[in-house]
Amino acid sequence: MEDLLAARLQMAVSLGFHIIFACIGMAMPFFMAYSGYRYLRTGQPLYRDLTKAWSVGVAIFFAVGAVSGTALSFELGLLWPEFMEHAGPIFGMPFSWEGTAFFLEAIALGLFLYGWDRLPPWIHWGSGVAVGLSGVASGIFVVAANGWMNAPTGFDWVDGQAYNIDPVAAMFNDAWFTQSLHMTLAAFAATGFAVAGLHALLLLRQPHNLFHRTALRIALTVGAVAALLQPLSGDLSAKDVAQRQPAKLAAMEALYQTSQPADLLIGGLPDDESRSVAYAIHLPGMLSFLAHGDFEAEVLGLDAFPRDEWPPVLITHIAFQVMVGCGTVMALVGVLFMFLQWRRSPWLQQRWFLWLLVAVGPLGFVAVEAGWTVTEVGRQPWIIYGIMRTADAVSPMPGLVLPFLLFTGIYLLLTFVLVWLMVRQIRTLPEHYPSARLTDLPPNNSAS
Repeated sequence: MEDLLAARLQMAVSLGFHIIFACIGMAMPFFMAYSGYRYLRTGQPLYRDLTKAWSVGVAIFFAVGAVSGTALSFELGLLWPEFMEHAGPIFGMPFSWEGTAFFLEAIALGLFLYGWDRLPPWIHWGSGVAVGLSGVASGIFVVAANGWMNAPTGFDWVDGQAYNIDPVAAMFNDAWFTQSLHMTLAAFAATGFAVAGLHALLLLRQPHNLFHRTALRIALTVGAVAALLQPLSGDLSAKDVAQRQPAKLAAMEALYQTSQPADLLIGGLPDDESRSVAYAIHLPGMLSFLAHGDFEAEVLGLDAFPRDEWPPVLITHIAFQVMVGCGTVMALVGVLFMFLQWRRSPWLQQRWFLWLLVAVGPLGFVAVEAGWTVTEVGRQPWIIYGIMRTADAVSPMPGLVLPFLLFTGIYLLLTFVLVWLMVRQIRTLPEHYPSARLTDLPPNNSAS
């Protein structure tokens, strides 16, 4: 395996693993804070137990995420020294702010976990809100740094060196807002549907369990709203990419020839040799509209760029289709959920709907992984778009396949530990939280 491929695969594994924790760290604390708010307002022990149970899950994911995030910070310098030498002084600010947000999140989480019955109730609740706000801020700062790689600004590049560096302009680059908005909504949608799917699975085993019913309602409401808002942020992102990275858009849509108007493709398998896409469904003029707001607008194809500047079309296109497909399914399920709520349908008693939630549960994180694949692979061959190629930034140290295999093994071990801890936590819910044994059946039917 070539060192460049090994380095890229190591970053792919590391980011693919860590991004799950980033999403959960952004969204899950707000579920915890909402149930805590309901407890303070109603005094119902059910909400207290739910808050405590969710806080343990937040702590587990936070701890494992801290390990994976630390590894990533070292990998940037070890695998891409040329990149960090030039980019570090420019986009170091969002990373420093991310570190600050991380420490605030850790402090707030500690106060929340150990502050039960020790802190005044509303101050204790506020520390839980601070966990969520710090998590969202942390995610936005990291995405801002990634946005700079897609839209480099805040410096003058002369003879391979950066001059007149403006870290603030670099952090608030042209891509930071659309990427941050899209990522934040994706985090809430993915986490909401995943948590809802988990509690739906537990409800299939205990159909009248109030603990899981309450948890499912909270998580699915958040996930559905985020999934329905996501297409709006996707439209903003598409128009932004069309302006800044037209080659990436062309790869996303496998548009080999500049077209006016341009069709939107659903599905299909691109072939670079023949410059065609097999088995695709064509929607006339829709790509022109999505990219430029005009059904007759011209959209640049890959033929407008040198062949050595094409992103890997097959991977980018399929990842984009997977992301859109998963997001569409989640949005449709969100519409169905809201319709059933509006009709006051007993949807929590419908096994088909619970099975649907179980099936859809993982799709949010599949979409997140696919979306980051589009972002990173679609930027190739550049590590800093239009400035520095990825091949020029990789470490000259030979044998990079060895750390790739080592880190992959570490992440597999962390995955095993995480799954074991979460399964253990779920199995002991009735033991530690009395409300997890409650049902909505009348007392005379409780035996059934």
